[in-house]
Amino acid sequence: MQSHFLDFEAPIAEIEAQLVELRRLKEAGDPVDQEIERLARLSQEKTEAIFSNLDPWKITQLSRHPQRPYTLDYVTHLFTEVEFLAGDRSCADDPSLVGGVGRFEDQPILFLGHQKGREVKEKVARNFGMPKPEGYRKALRLMRLAESFRLPILTFIDTPGAYPGVDAEKHNQSEAIARNLEVLAQLRVPIICCVIGEGGSGGALAIGVGDRLLMLQYSIYSVISPEGCASILWKSASKAPEAAATLGLTAERILDLGLVDEIIPEPPGGAHRDVPAIMKSVRAGIAKYLSLLLSKPVDDLVAERLNRLMHFGVYTN
Repeated sequence: MQSHFLDFEAPIAEIEAQLVELRRLKEAGDPVDQEIERLARLSQEKTEAIFSNLDPWKITQLSRHPQRPYTLDYVTHLFTEVEFLAGDRSCADDPSLVGGVGRFEDQPILFLGHQKGREVKEKVARNFGMPKPEGYRKALRLMRLAESFRLPILTFIDTPGAYPGVDAEKHNQSEAIARNLEVLAQLRVPIICCVIGEGGSGGALAIGVGDRLLMLQYSIYSVISPEGCASILWKSASKAPEAAATLGLTAERILDLGLVDEIIPEPPGGAHRDVPAIMKSVRAGIAKYLSLLLSKPVDDLVAERLNRLMHFGVYTN
């Protein structure tokens, strides 16, 4: 797949384009090894310099990178014996939210996650990763299934938000999300949530209540998208960079607030630049917390989860 570079990565893109051409010359027999090595070092130095000082808007752009690994990529790399489950048994199936059962390092688990599309047809089919009520009701059905079979739940969050269309409102979108929050808070199985891209509003939170929350280094989590916030506050989506800075949506900021348990470092340039490396890091993060949570008595697990939720949002008079 041809690499896609964001606007602020233009200096890196120029060097990488030169490297592509030099490698073609090398295949043709030209002695260009030293120049390739020089440019490779320069590309690494530029990447480190640019990514050492990213503002919230640039991190937002990275969280939406079209080549970033999606939920199904994590399913492929992290789980074995996977069986996908579909439908809410009431209305329909929603392909923007996927789920099923599998094994994570021989431990049976249930997984849930938002799924965006890469090609145009898939993007439309998956509604750009924005679930409708039937998606959240499918998730609810699978959560209860996990509890019945005592399966830990792993969720992968990556959505701009719940679908805001008229048909979603007709099918009671807010009730579907609220019901998931209620059930997740009380489920008697371990729940680990991981923000792998965008964590947008209630659409993310509907599968984001758990015992541990992990965030990838260049992911975001917010009550509203920067564009939505800018449209409300400044009546213009062009103010999205300012909104991103105000919202405090980066992993580092959310860790400072005590709302996330761990930030998973990404490879230089982002998760899409080295997929095996990010899979290894996510696997290690999940494994660490999963073994800890599985060792807890169920009553203690639920009590600690409720206590955790009740202590979010500390304030002083």
